[in-house]
Amino acid sequence: MNVLLPDGAKLEIQDGATAYDVAKQISVGLAKKAIAAEINGTSKDIYAELSDGDTVKLITEKDPEALDIIRHSTAHLMAHAVKRLFDDVKVTIGPIIKDGFYYDFDMGDRKFTPDDLKAIEKMMAKIAAEAIPVKRRDVKSSDALKEFADEKYKVELITDIGDEHVSLYDQGDFTDLCRGPHVDNTKRLKHFKLLSVAGAYWRGNENNKMLQRIYGTSWQTKEDLDAYLNMLEEAEKRDHRKIGKQLKLFTFSEEAGAGFPIYLPNGGALRNVLETYEKQEHIKRGYDIVYGPSILKQDLWKKSGHYDNYRENMYFTKIDDVDYGVKPMNCLAHMMVFNSDIRSYRDLPQRYFELGTVHRHEKSGVLHGLLRVRAFTQDDAHLFCTPEQLNDEIIGIIDFVDEVMGKFGFEYEIEVSTKPEKYIGSDDNWEKATNALFEALKTKGLEYEINEGDGAFYGPKIDIKLKDAIGRYWQCATIQADFNLPEKFDLNYIGEDGQKHRPVMLHRVILGSVDRFIGVLTEHFAGAFPVWVAPKQVRVINITDGQLDYCKALVQKLKAEGFRVDSDLRNEKVGFKIREAQMEKIPHMLIIGQNEVDKELVSVRLRNGENKNELDFSTYLGVLTELDKNKSLKLWR
Repeated sequence: MNVLLPDGAKLEIQDGATAYDVAKQISVGLAKKAIAAEINGTSKDIYAELSDGDTVKLITEKDPEALDIIRHSTAHLMAHAVKRLFDDVKVTIGPIIKDGFYYDFDMGDRKFTPDDLKAIEKMMAKIAAEAIPVKRRDVKSSDALKEFADEKYKVELITDIGDEHVSLYDQGDFTDLCRGPHVDNTKRLKHFKLLSVAGAYWRGNENNKMLQRIYGTSWQTKEDLDAYLNMLEEAEKRDHRKIGKQLKLFTFSEEAGAGFPIYLPNGGALRNVLETYEKQEHIKRGYDIVYGPSILKQDLWKKSGHYDNYRENMYFTKIDDVDYGVKPMNCLAHMMVFNSDIRSYRDLPQRYFELGTVHRHEKSGVLHGLLRVRAFTQDDAHLFCTPEQLNDEIIGIIDFVDEVMGKFGFEYEIEVSTKPEKYIGSDDNWEKATNALFEALKTKGLEYEINEGDGAFYGPKIDIKLKDAIGRYWQCATIQADFNLPEKFDLNYIGEDGQKHRPVMLHRVILGSVDRFIGVLTEHFAGAFPVWVAPKQVRVINITDGQLDYCKALVQKLKAEGFRVDSDLRNEKVGFKIREAQMEKIPHMLIIGQNEVDKELVSVRLRNGENKNELDFSTYLGVLTELDKNKSLKLWR
């Protein structure tokens, strides 16, 4: 029989041949490197049997497609090691995740310790070195149930799958239920590290038993593993929760409740900078600032589809025997703004902007500093336009995002998220909305990836993922095209023909959640914010008490110019005060001695240790104004 290779060539092979046989027939070296194959576009084990006419692409250890297979196999390797070390453990599932994998275990009342992780990792290395073949078996579900009779979680999974046959993978004295594919031998797994343990409810249901989840990572080379571990170390240093505490930006209180951030004065100043900047930029671009209530009648949420598709993320209350929903989004009130007047095609587009605080019910296990909270403020806007204006409006938002992200030094990547399983509206509306996003990106000449099935329930979206200083990606800005909610709420405008027409609605955020963006920004800059963003831009420091009056006068002058400034006039050594200011990551320190007082000058010490000595105040004010006005990322001009 014949199979097709990626270059279009035909290869004649024996009946019953496997992907491994194809590799071996091409070269012995390729056979040694191949760990799996893509057969007719689907990843399969290297020993998967082929049929006449199959298209075969071999996957070697170094191919990008190999990484997920290696990680999945490493999850099985970890489960194998745990089973060898702990007799009574029950295994559950072990999927791959971004940059690694996890596996959930039921250890009864026993908790994994740091020493356990070391022992498990050591056993994993031992099993890998044993070079155990990994083999797939397709068996009847009834036989699999017997085989896993002592593994209640596997029994539940097999029962829920409901298929006549399931696939198992044998790895020496360990067998697991899995679709695969996997590496053919444990010796392929060399570069891994176990990272942490966390609690996780079985199947994500808080009514189920709490299991123990071990997280790990696995890579194709030692260099890749080391680079990732170094990144994690750097990320630990940049953790916004630690820096937020150090810089006194925000706090959380069990009295207030988990997931509800409380901004301290420094955090309030930082947030005010971002929000003021956003308001100014929106007004420049023709947006009107609007405000909507925090709670709306439950009937409205039913009408919009949120109640059916999103209510598990909402909070509800009752007032005068009427049911209300606390808003998780701002779109309903903005549609009411549009519907508050008769609109003509001449009035479009309408652009409404609100820094709206929303509330979403998040499970306690996923809360994480400012990155995942229950109350947050969105820089939310909704645009209503004619179909003919849609392309220009989407492009305008893309340009807006690009300019704003440039002010913070972010690069970004773009994804288009398409129709999910749960959605409202017609397929025709979804197609029109999706094509509108594609067309705008094509017009801009921007590259993007497709994220199948991850759109909002009311429309597809462009997701813009920011790349931070250490290479991590964060979802912030989004643009959603919506032909459906305007129908549900009977939005219309009077067209040039005098008839009613349906507007198109765009939902969009630039920063996204302001709270989350502050967390991302804090980690991106490691708390060393640019001058224009910093909660405190300048600190005035005296050397002796002889400079007190001059220092106080400088503080007042800078405050009068609108700058965020404080002073440290304590009777402490100047070196100590400078170190404290640097720990607080204040961009500029004005060091004032008697020389500066006598000559009416200022000497500036920058956060990075550079000095700009004996400047006229007007000169310094000019530099500071330039840095602030131009939204510069530099410490000095």
